[in-house]
Amino acid sequence: MIIFQNVSKYYDFHTVLRNINISIQKGEMAFLTGPSGAGKSTLLKLMYMAEIPDEGNILIEDLDIGSMKMSQIPLLRRNIGVVFQDFKLIRNLNIFDNVALALRIRGVAEKETKALTSEALKKVNLRHLADSYPKSLSGGEQQRISIARAIVAEPLVLLADEPTGNLDPGTALDIIRLFRDLNSQGTTIMIATHNRELFRGTGKRVLKLDGGSLVGEELG
Repeated sequence: MIIFQNVSKYYDFHTVLRNINISIQKGEMAFLTGPSGAGKSTLLKLMYMAEIPDEGNILIEDLDIGSMKMSQIPLLRRNIGVVFQDFKLIRNLNIFDNVALALRIRGVAEKETKALTSEALKKVNLRHLADSYPKSLSGGEQQRISIARAIVAEPLVLLADEPTGNLDPGTALDIIRLFRDLNSQGTTIMIATHNRELFRGTGKRVLKLDGGSLVGEELG
């Protein structure tokens, strides 16, 4: 499903990722951990082509990122949902329109857009807030909405970059439970976090980065 083969990334002669080899199976949920600056965010960005590897190959499903043409990037991104630490919701759009926006940009018919958006909001238990605006929501609710936006197009892969970094511990664990529910429905998920409490006792694979290198693996 997701394969990194000897992947390295450099910024101005500084090695951000060094010779990374990873294999994530379809339907798996895995965590990526390590201190700040370890390369977690860069590794995720490589998967949705916000960054390009300098060395090695990345395969996602049947797509080889290294040989991908620019015209193929939208196809890749339609199969990948991304959740960010700072939510990235549009303040002057209500919750329904925030979630529906990606579908409308792609030209999905409005009837289908409404159905998919309602289903995504149902999955995060916030359909009752469809007419609300981001500023009226708690941090946990805003993150749930950002997850709904990431899954509205039913992606094969869901990536989350420090998705609980701005949340209190209790809310953070609620968000992880939501990810586990989504994973149980077949979505492949990778979560980058420096917070060990999020994967402790989950039984999920934990890949450890340090200084741009993959230094170990354990079960949460």
